[in-house]
Amino acid sequence: MTEPGLINKVPRVRGDLIPNAILSKSSWFRVGGPAELLFMPKDELDLKTFKKKLDPDIPFTVLGATSNVLIRDGGIKGVVVKLGSNFNHMNNYNDLIIVGGAVMDMKISLLAAKKRIGGMEFLSGIPGTIGGSVKMNAGAYGNNVSDILYKVKLMKNNGSILELCSAKLKMKYRNTSISKQSVVIEVELKGYQCDQKLIFEKIKEINNQRSKTQPIKNLTGGSTFRNPPGCKAWELIDKVGCRGMSIGGARISEIHPNFIISDGNATANDIENLGLEAKKRVLDNFGIKLEWEILRLGYKIERN
Repeated sequence: MTEPGLINKVPRVRGDLIPNAILSKSSWFRVGGPAELLFMPKDELDLKTFKKKLDPDIPFTVLGATSNVLIRDGGIKGVVVKLGSNFNHMNNYNDLIIVGGAVMDMKISLLAAKKRIGGMEFLSGIPGTIGGSVKMNAGAYGNNVSDILYKVKLMKNNGSILELCSAKLKMKYRNTSISKQSVVIEVELKGYQCDQKLIFEKIKEINNQRSKTQPIKNLTGGSTFRNPPGCKAWELIDKVGCRGMSIGGARISEIHPNFIISDGNATANDIENLGLEAKKRVLDNFGIKLEWEILRLGYKIERN
């Protein structure tokens, strides 16, 4: 897949550059082709220098925990960047939680609880990194990241740094104005002082509810489709008879029809085609066009 000499066409780095890097092992679906070239920057300066010098014609993709991503079987061409341990810091100041873009949402909710900061309990129900969650304005259990976001530090495609308050990001349901090529370097979240016991009780309640209503013991991603205005995607999918439907090694969850699960042998194509079939049935029956919430990346390989 890698064209000869691609690694020699990108800037020198202090971090890791890995040709034909396997992505399926870290994908929540455990599917997908390789990254043509995976870049794991040493630190912010390493990433800044790389982005400033990178040929703009070379595709650049940012990946987080891939909890809400489907990597297609053909893999991802160009450079894929993943932030590592130097973007995993966590601190707090009064009611502010300050974290690196690679920090998992669940870890933030626990830090906030230890510091007696309320309002971030819902993050325990979002299995992703805060960088990805900010980009898509992720949400769960009645709250969205936009409710707690105070400030975000972004690195743009040319390596320049911007620090923006949430009002500048045009945050809507599962959408922001942050470009796909921008990297979330650091995030400041604002909560409020709260009784610690109440915070931990709410986190426990969320975790219990999630285990009962989502297929968390299976290979899966997040919600497959966004909720249309005034509707629940899972209800529409259920009403058109898709609960438990399968294509290849992919199946729509019997527990929650807005989740697709893999039996361990599914291809990314199986998963995507199953989603497309559910989407088609909903459109044919209700005239409602479901929008993907799972981000599909890379190139498809059609198999007979």
